[in-house]
Amino acid sequence: QVQLVESGGGLVQAGGSLRLSCAASGRTKSLLSMGWFRQAPGKEREFVVSIGWSGGSTAYADSVKGRFTISRDNAKNTGYLQMNSLKPEDTAVYYCVANPRGLVGDYGRYTYRGQGTQVTVSS
Repeated sequence: QVQLVESGGGLVQAGGSLRLSCAASGRTKSLLSMGWFRQAPGKEREFVVSIGWSGGSTAYADSVKGRFTISRDNAKNTGYLQMNSLKPEDTAVYYCVANPRGLVGDYGRYTYRGQGTQVTVSS
């Protein structure tokens, strides 16, 4: 099993930046693709971004392209989400995921999922 723990969330003003971290522990040698989803109040959980094991393959939701950057450090078993130019509509709980068993945009198909970290962007 692999455990994922997110950190780095918080309150930021519109236009500001935050960097989320996702620390993996346990059987980390089994880690493959990682990614992030988010869920805003009253809305469905949505795909944000994913990254392959080597870091060379990424996919971004249109809503975050050009503002968010995903990366990973396999030596530290940690993934990162750099979020710049934040908007109030980015307010959500952000969830780290790993090892999809199908389409990367399907949250339910990820083998490992974290508990989430709150990001709040004030206007």
